[in-house]
Amino acid sequence: MTAVLTRRPGLARLRAAGSPLHLACLAFVALVVLAALLAPWLAPHDPNTVDLGDALAAPTAGHPFGVDAAGRDTLSRLLLGARTSLLGPLGVVVFSTVAGIAIGTAAAWRGGWLDSVLSRSTELVFAFPGMLLAILIISVYGEGLLAPVLALAVAYTPYVSRLTRSLVLAERARPYVSAYQVQGHSALQICLRHVLPNIAPVVLAQSAINFGYALMDLAGLSFLGLGVPALTPDWGRMVFDGQTAIQHGYPLSAILPCAVIVLTVVAFNVVGERWADRVARRDR
Repeated sequence: MTAVLTRRPGLARLRAAGSPLHLACLAFVALVVLAALLAPWLAPHDPNTVDLGDALAAPTAGHPFGVDAAGRDTLSRLLLGARTSLLGPLGVVVFSTVAGIAIGTAAAWRGGWLDSVLSRSTELVFAFPGMLLAILIISVYGEGLLAPVLALAVAYTPYVSRLTRSLVLAERARPYVSAYQVQGHSALQICLRHVLPNIAPVVLAQSAINFGYALMDLAGLSFLGLGVPALTPDWGRMVFDGQTAIQHGYPLSAILPCAVIVLTVVAFNVVGERWADRVARRDR
């Protein structure tokens, strides 16, 4: 699960302007996104072609990363799996960010009973584990990507709404808001044209961090066999399928997707925190 943005002194020095860590993570994120977009053209083999006679074969020129227990090319499944593995977190982030901004802005701007109702409601959702909610919904609607994405989006919304509420409260106290109100601008106009653009960098930084955590949660559900269908290329599903290979002494088909998941989560976290640090220094 995620946490509200915090600054970590130990990493702050490494994330100085143009630091190698930040640039490397940014380049890795771009590489993963590019691989997902071009996966159908980059994959050397059909990711679902089964060849039991070639199962657990070592890396060769035709299969640089070897094959899994079903004889499927590991590299092809990694490339095609990037699409599903990134699409799910994207859905979680888009839904939770839009809903969280709407709830947090309404609560901060209107105040009173509406603030109390929305704040208490988000606290109830906040107290309910997102993974458990996803498992409950999947048990009702069956496997697939939509159910866990919606469940995690609901679970992630309180993080965005609480952050948005605090930011909007701070912005509303600024003199420019009172000036626009005196000029006759509506609350909707002030929020859309001025308040939300001012808080957008911080919210987007939090969304980048949420993306990494959502990727990790969805991969965990797929590893449990509760995410995408069995034949769908997915990094979490590849780790699940790789258990058989590990038992036979061929861990590569499970280690590679694990490594990609970890590196992608770390990269999104570093990029998001770097963005948050830049916004904090700008506002000083």
